[in-house]
Amino acid sequence: MQSTSSTSTGSSSRATADVSAPNSGGGSAENVSRDTSAGGGSGDDNPAPADEHPSGSSTRNGHDAKQNGFAVNNNGSCIVDGENNRDNNTSYRGVQLDKSNQEIIRLIGQYLHDVGLDKSVKTLMVESGCYLEHPSATKFREHVLMGDWVKADLDLKDLEPLIDNGKQSTITEMKFILLEQKYLEHLDDANPLDALHVLRSELTPLQHNISRVHQLSSYMMCSTNQDLYQRAKWEGKGILSRALVMERLQTFMPPSVMMSPRRLRTLLQQAIELQSQHCPCHDMAWETNLQTVSLLTDHCCTTDGFPMQTIQILTDHCDEVWFCKFSPDGLKLATGSKDSTVIIWDVDPYKLTLKHRRVLDGQAQLSVSFVSWSPDSKLILVGGTEDSHELYIWNVEDGKLFVKFSQSLEDSLACGAFSRDGTRFVCGGQKGQLYLCDLNGTIVDSWEGVRVNSIAFRADNKTILAADNHFRIRGYNFDSPRSDFDILREPHPIMTFSINSADRLALLNVSNQGLHLWDIEDKCLVRRFQGIRQSNFAIHSCFGGINESFVASGSEDKVVYIWHIKREEPLAKLAGHTKTVNCVSWNPVYPSLLASASDDATVRIWGPKPNGSNATTESDDCSSSSSSSSWNMT
Repeated sequence: MQSTSSTSTGSSSRATADVSAPNSGGGSAENVSRDTSAGGGSGDDNPAPADEHPSGSSTRNGHDAKQNGFAVNNNGSCIVDGENNRDNNTSYRGVQLDKSNQEIIRLIGQYLHDVGLDKSVKTLMVESGCYLEHPSATKFREHVLMGDWVKADLDLKDLEPLIDNGKQSTITEMKFILLEQKYLEHLDDANPLDALHVLRSELTPLQHNISRVHQLSSYMMCSTNQDLYQRAKWEGKGILSRALVMERLQTFMPPSVMMSPRRLRTLLQQAIELQSQHCPCHDMAWETNLQTVSLLTDHCCTTDGFPMQTIQILTDHCDEVWFCKFSPDGLKLATGSKDSTVIIWDVDPYKLTLKHRRVLDGQAQLSVSFVSWSPDSKLILVGGTEDSHELYIWNVEDGKLFVKFSQSLEDSLACGAFSRDGTRFVCGGQKGQLYLCDLNGTIVDSWEGVRVNSIAFRADNKTILAADNHFRIRGYNFDSPRSDFDILREPHPIMTFSINSADRLALLNVSNQGLHLWDIEDKCLVRRFQGIRQSNFAIHSCFGGINESFVASGSEDKVVYIWHIKREEPLAKLAGHTKTVNCVSWNPVYPSLLASASDDATVRIWGPKPNGSNATTESDDCSSSSSSSSWNMT
């Protein structure tokens, strides 16, 4: 167990009246193929509304634009002239339909239409007596999708009392969206005079979104239709672009008049996301959507791939093991001990086992307190305790000493880290030195009077974060002009910390407080993790999992703790060590592997249960011992 001292104190479908318009009921615009000849373009053709056409069968999975609308009964919550035309709890043919059931039927009807089952929708609406949407909204949708802009404008006037209580700014914005599409379709049809008339006599008088009007006017200079599509980021005249316009217009309408597109899908996706948030083992890298999970059961990830069982025990060290760290490529593990040695282990990613590669023992009487890997996984930086004035850089490929760094016998070099690009390293300690060096060990710059316990480089390769004896983490920028600034402050000593790969979160082991998660961009405390026991000894924690959705830490109670990053309570407690667990390291490439180093002179490798067995794997480099894990799945 390594002790660290601190000297300072601190402080719808097409609405029940119509099945005729493609993509009605809020159907997905992506499922509607472009038809540049659909409708009358600018409303000159004046197509008859759907209810004037005879009933007929659908020619495209229920999406024929001339199909008759639904027969509508009076049950439901259709609002006409701002009033509900039926009680909230009515019966039709003996079926009692309260407000909730009416809304569920409307959701089902919209979804059935979206997948093309229009006959089923018609039957459902007839039997239930519900509306999918207001009849005026149905006509509005039909005329928009047919490109009949004159009738669409008249429909909008009919809907005006039902939209945002007739608020004029909302109606103006909806008119602007209609006229914008009308203008672009005139340009697409090579009718610049008609387009100019819309721009000058209809869009400009609205006095709305003047900058957009100026942008629209610039499209008059487009020499080809393709140029217009590219500059306007527009699909061109037809069903697809009109459906997108309709989706924009739907957002202004209350759901009693017209439901938002794909409403049932939206609700189901929200339910899946909520279940994922409550799933204790859920990794945020696992995509959860309607295609990847079942709706028939609640979502719950299994623990099959979790490092929950001791699969190997490394016993080659002969004294307390203070540090362990997997390499960035995930294929090596370095372990450092009080016995002055660093051992490099090779990782077999298929068998999930480790094999002894070599011992690096040229540190004389240096008790190894930390190891830092270079980004290319070829070099390691090795340092000792507060009394050490030397650092070593080893080439792990050939086992040779690459650089031995020592500036003064009075120095304390007890922590260090490589830059993210691997061209420099930084080191420091409790006696006030902070050195920035190149890989040859030459000091590039230094900062005096900085007493630090833990150091990390940020992703910009310029900013160095250091935990000092004033219970702070401060940033130091050696580039000109040099600067230093506070990142965060704790009321107790910060023993160690680590930064996640996204360079946004910091995980702090705080004396007598445990494990804290900070957002170093917003400079705020995110979470206090519960469970671990830590006094004044250095314990190293880590991020882990597929997307670093979990954190792990050792503890003075001989247990390895694992938390989901969004939960304060421990997800797992891994027991097996017989003394304090000083350090944990989660494999960054093979997240089923977790290593823990302990004062019991062993390093345990944790992995998934092999075929449900509780047995620990034995090999030339490990011994068998019992272990157990407890899981909090609530």
